[in-house]
Amino acid sequence: MSERILEQLERHCRRAWNLPDLHFRGMSVIPEGHSGLTYFIDADGAPDARYVLRLPPPKARHLGPADVVRQGRIMAALRGEGVPVPRVHACGTDPDVLDGTPFLLVEAVDGVRAEIAVADTDSDTLAKATVEVLRRMHAVPVERTGLAGEPPADLPAEIDRWSRLMSRAPAELDVFGARLAQRLRDTCPPEEPPTLVHGDFTYGNILYRGGAVAAVIDWEIASIGQPLIDLGSLCTVAKRVEFPRDPNPSGAVEARPEQLMEWYGADSAVTGWFVALSYFKYASIQAYNLGLHRSGKRPDPIYDLLPETIEGLQRAAFDLVR
Repeated sequence: MSERILEQLERHCRRAWNLPDLHFRGMSVIPEGHSGLTYFIDADGAPDARYVLRLPPPKARHLGPADVVRQGRIMAALRGEGVPVPRVHACGTDPDVLDGTPFLLVEAVDGVRAEIAVADTDSDTLAKATVEVLRRMHAVPVERTGLAGEPPADLPAEIDRWSRLMSRAPAELDVFGARLAQRLRDTCPPEEPPTLVHGDFTYGNILYRGGAVAAVIDWEIASIGQPLIDLGSLCTVAKRVEFPRDPNPSGAVEARPEQLMEWYGADSAVTGWFVALSYFKYASIQAYNLGLHRSGKRPDPIYDLLPETIEGLQRAAFDLVR
C-alpha cells in the first residue's frame, strides 16, 4: 500500500512541481493523533527533506472531519494572513493519485509538541504565545479564512452537533441523556460576531519552536462560529480535572484558565459556559470513537481506556451549568 501511495504521489508532484529528480523514498505513520491517516514522507531532490501526508480515515465519507481538501484550503488561506500553519504543497482529488482519494501534503514543521517544549520554556511563555496566536486567528476576516460562504454555526447548532454525535455512541456512555444538552441550551450566553473556530484548540494541536508557536495543526473540525469555543477548549485542558485519562494531554503546560482568559481578554463568567461546552464536546467525540472501535469500523485500543473519562467530562460539564 505505502509503495503505491509513494509512487503515485511522487509522479504527481514531479509533474506539478517541475522537479524531474524528485524521489519519495520512505513513508512512516505519525503515531500522535487518532482521527485520520497521517504519515511522514521523506524526500530527495525536493525543497524539503520531509513532508506530512494526510488522508481520510478508511471507509469514511469525504465530508466534515474527513475532508482533507477543506483542511488544506483553510491552512493555505491562514498562511496568507500570517497565522502560523503548515505550508500546503499539494492538495486535491487527482484521479491519478490514490484513485481519486482526497489527499493533503504539507510541510513537516520544524517544531516540537508542548510536552517537549516545556522542558526548555516556562509554561507562561508557551501559554501566552498560544493565546496570542488564537487572538490573531480570530481576527482574520471570515471571507479570508478559506471558509467563505459556509454558514456560521450559532451556539444551539453547536450543542446539537455534539448531541447528535453522542446519540450515535453506545447508550451506556451517555450519562445524563439529553439533560446536559438541554441545560447548555437553557444557559447559552449572548453571541459575538462569528469568526474562524479551530474547534480543537489545545496544546496537543500546536507545535512550538523557541518559545513561540511554530504551527497550529489538525483543522478537521474547523468552522465559522463563536470564538470563545476555542478559548473554552484551551481552558478545558488547563483546568486539568483529575480524570482517569486526560482527554487532551497538555504535557506540563500549567497556565491556569483564569490566566488564559485574562490574556485573551474574555469574561471569566461567560468563558465558564464554553468550558462546559468543551467538556460535552470531548465526551461526545470520545464516546462516538469508542463506539467505532468496539464495532470494528475504526479499531484503536486507546479508546478502551476512556469510559470513565467520558463520564467524568459529562459530570464536570453539568457541574459548571448546574
